[in-house]
Amino acid sequence: DDHGNTRVGVRDISGAEGLDVYGNGRLVEGTELDPFARDAHIPGPCPAGCRGRTRQRRRPGNGRGVAASLSSGREFRTQYIRRRSQLLRENAKAGHPPALRRQYLRLRGQLLGQRYGPLSEPGSARAYSNSIVRSSRTTLDRMEDFEDDPRALGARGHRRSVSRGSYQLQAQMNRAVYEDRPPGSVVPTSAAEASRAMAGDTSLSENYAFAGMYHVFDQHVDEAVPRVRFANDDRHRLACCSLDGSISLCQLVPAPPTVLRVLRGHTRGVSDFAWSLSNDILVSTSLDATMRIWASEDGRCIREIPDPDSAELLCCTFQPVNNNLTVVGNAKHNVHVMNISTGKKVKGGSSKLTGRVLALSFDAPGRLLWAGDDRGSVFSFLFDMATGKLTKAKRLVVHEGSPVTSISARSWVSREARDPSLLINACLNKLLLYRVVDNEGTLQLKRSFPIEQSSHPVRSIFCPLMSFRQGACVVTGSEDMCVHFFDVERAAKAAVNKLQGHSAPVLDVSFNCDESLLASSDASGMVIVWRREQK
Repeated sequence: DDHGNTRVGVRDISGAEGLDVYGNGRLVEGTELDPFARDAHIPGPCPAGCRGRTRQRRRPGNGRGVAASLSSGREFRTQYIRRRSQLLRENAKAGHPPALRRQYLRLRGQLLGQRYGPLSEPGSARAYSNSIVRSSRTTLDRMEDFEDDPRALGARGHRRSVSRGSYQLQAQMNRAVYEDRPPGSVVPTSAAEASRAMAGDTSLSENYAFAGMYHVFDQHVDEAVPRVRFANDDRHRLACCSLDGSISLCQLVPAPPTVLRVLRGHTRGVSDFAWSLSNDILVSTSLDATMRIWASEDGRCIREIPDPDSAELLCCTFQPVNNNLTVVGNAKHNVHVMNISTGKKVKGGSSKLTGRVLALSFDAPGRLLWAGDDRGSVFSFLFDMATGKLTKAKRLVVHEGSPVTSISARSWVSREARDPSLLINACLNKLLLYRVVDNEGTLQLKRSFPIEQSSHPVRSIFCPLMSFRQGACVVTGSEDMCVHFFDVERAAKAAVNKLQGHSAPVLDVSFNCDESLLASSDASGMVIVWRREQK
């Protein structure tokens, strides 16, 4: 143009004639359509049937510049990406009509399905590094929550591969879908038919069918195993803690599955543990009133940190954005934010509950913390990302006097319907699903599912993979010695599957990253790894 800039467009490979990224039908006669660059045109043959509304801003001298840019594929791609990023940033600020955005999302899903075929099986992208996997998880679970928090954006900026404008645009796209669904729904609406078609026709029950036991670990027999966890983004590395005072690190592949090492050092039972995001360290809490930091590579104890109140430590969790901080709960009704590098509690990072703290869980962006106690209360705390300070926000009495033994948070239950949810076990012979209704963690009961739990510290989880299928699944232990699967969208006959094989109450369950294996632990010290049927 007159300013020396080259304006470049590309052909819409999806074949969506007349549709740009904003949902507008805009074509240029005699040119090919660029779905991102509205005003960037290249001379060339028009696709069949595209004669219609025109908008053209070419000058006589433009042809030479365009031809030069097309002569270099690399230069062409660079210019295209720059123009695309510019438009994303501009329009993230301006916003778009929700109806157009929803129309665009539906068409985009259909075109992607036609162009690339059905969605690939989970785990097919295992060649990517863990950092890429974590980055994609950030995109799904955190992009909307980070949108308004500049400190959180800065904290995780090094993991992003696109501009802030791109994230803001994606957040608007998510909200457009979110607004178009029935209130309280946690699964795709009728607008998600294309996505469900990509996922296949199998029902939720068929999808969570298991072929049987893959392996049984019995190194902790005669002492309860209250916690079992697969490593993050890992299919075959597993850890479990026992009331015998030790932690086992296990490897499932290559066969046969083996116990790699046993971490010893606690003088009383280990109540809980957690993997760091990169799986290089574990943090454990014990009834001996200490927490320990372990190196997973060689099993050595890096640091021993006494509880600030000299009380039994009952639970722990990493801060998901800053793994240098760990939150612990103790028997003197306190939660503490601990800096594992210094071994000291964070100033302002302590708060008191009404009873012994049995369960902790952060939301995905790490700005909300929930804590449950043995008096039946669940507290929400606002977590200051810059200082680690806790601010008490809301309290819910699940049931007076019924211990809250497990809390599990999820920002997305399905790929196309954002509905922050909390899964709670509370010794009521029920598994409870709550909806998070505001930014302070206010909870609203959505549904309950029958299980047997009256006294044991039973835990439950959301299935880790978000699904395009109609329905979403949760898994829980139970005092009836079974592992139960429930569809959270069914008000009646919600049971999806039940695994039998334990000889004692099942205390904890854990899926690996691609859901091909499920581990469950019980009160007798047995850990069973179940193999899912291959589809």
